[in-house]
Amino acid sequence: MREMLTGGELDVLTGDYLAELTMLILGRDRMKDPGLGYAKTFLRQLEECLALAHERGVRIVANAGGLNPAGLAAKVRELAARVGVPVTVAHVEGDALPLPDGALTANAYLGGLGITECLRSGADVVVTGRVTDAALVSGPAAWHFGWRPDAYDRLAGAVVAGHVLECGTQATGGNYSFFTEHDVRRPGFPLAEVYEDGSSVVTKHPGTGGAVDVGTVTAQLLYETAGARYLGPDVTARLDTVRLTPDGPDRVRISGVTGEAPPGTLKAGVTRLGGFRNEVVFVLTGLDVDAKAELVRAQVEEAFGARRPKSVRWELARTDRADAATEETASALLRLVVRDPDADAVGRVVSGAAIELALGSYPGFHVTAPPGKAAPYGVFEARSVPAGDVAHVAVLGDGERVAISPLGGAAPAGPVPDPAPPVPDPALPAPLPGGGPLRRVPLGTFAGARSGDKGGDANVGVWARSDAGWRWLAHELTVARFRELLPECGDLRVVRHVLPNLRALNFVVEGLLGEGVASQARFDPQAKGVGEWLRGRYVEVPEAVS
Repeated sequence: MREMLTGGELDVLTGDYLAELTMLILGRDRMKDPGLGYAKTFLRQLEECLALAHERGVRIVANAGGLNPAGLAAKVRELAARVGVPVTVAHVEGDALPLPDGALTANAYLGGLGITECLRSGADVVVTGRVTDAALVSGPAAWHFGWRPDAYDRLAGAVVAGHVLECGTQATGGNYSFFTEHDVRRPGFPLAEVYEDGSSVVTKHPGTGGAVDVGTVTAQLLYETAGARYLGPDVTARLDTVRLTPDGPDRVRISGVTGEAPPGTLKAGVTRLGGFRNEVVFVLTGLDVDAKAELVRAQVEEAFGARRPKSVRWELARTDRADAATEETASALLRLVVRDPDADAVGRVVSGAAIELALGSYPGFHVTAPPGKAAPYGVFEARSVPAGDVAHVAVLGDGERVAISPLGGAAPAGPVPDPAPPVPDPALPAPLPGGGPLRRVPLGTFAGARSGDKGGDANVGVWARSDAGWRWLAHELTVARFRELLPECGDLRVVRHVLPNLRALNFVVEGLLGEGVASQARFDPQAKGVGEWLRGRYVEVPEAVS
């Protein structure tokens, strides 16, 4: 926060504190203390930076309110009084929904119009609960330019800018496929210069690390998206209309974004405790790794007996090398993960089954860490709720409550259905001429990727760095070929979306992550590495592809 406030010019400082997993964590906090439920980190940052923001005339907008935006707003006022900074604090609420049976949290994703109203009333600090990540940018932009709620193209442009900013340094070289081309040891945070027509320039403060180029922005645009229609509470942004162009060093212009009416529904996230889990990682060293794995698996399964947990998953990771120079590189990892609604079923029975074998199993028996107690795990479920059923309210600094109309009170073209109808695939580029020499290389030699999670689904965005690479990628990386390259997706529904302006394909893999990140169903529970796995697979490409 201090770096952003001191590094250069800024009108509004935004902060995205909420992820699907965060809502579950805040829900557990609130179980212990009903006065909690917000991101405490935000208060620690404000204590250091509130005076600085006030001196520089920077408004602060953050969704750190989580499950208790009113409580956080009160804490910010207390803090401001204590440090002697005269600020007006407003908040947005109404995202909390009635809890379904067994749920820990249930929240609708609100848009940015409540933020707009708070800023219009003169608020210096606005805290919200569960709003869309992009609303933290589109709300302030609508306030600054006085956009009407039906200025769909302008709002869509701001939503795209917000999507680029929402994950911080992922837009400035963090988690970037081609990270070796830049100094990304300490990437600076991105900022967006938003213009009245909805276009924007993504950049960063002078002198900060990392890089902003068409590739880093493309990567973030593909992150955690699906089809060409990007549904939001205020507008549906058409990702297939986004154009990216260089605008100078560390500057990328976003233009051409088309907006459509928002859907008549809001996305809602419901979290609940799914049960209890435990895990043990056995280390298998040297020779006969498969036989060692088979032995200990059979021994543990027999030890479970009638008390076998409801879910038992084994996975052998062959991290070992032949004739290895170190013990660690000579070792493979056998991971056991167990789940059950009953904590006792995955507690002592699991640790006992594993550790009591220590002197009577495979040679070299050891584990990475002693098994612990049963730990609760969470489940995230995405739902849709009618927008008219959600009481979106801006609570101004003087306590006045302003109701925000569903769809902004303006949807002359009618709302886009939810789920949105797919956009017909655009014409593909002409394929490369056949018959020439081929070379066998990793896909990542000429293509970048970014992957992530949305509930139990994963998305894998892949883009080509050249026109020739795009001509190859668009025709060759079909759903069938995608499944061949990533066999774990073979039995799952995979949908391919084509985004020619970005020279990109976006694959949505349904159900890869089970019940979401908090359930930790996979080794990589948020699908962060799936794109890099894909880039590491070898393909045969024409010599012209680079």
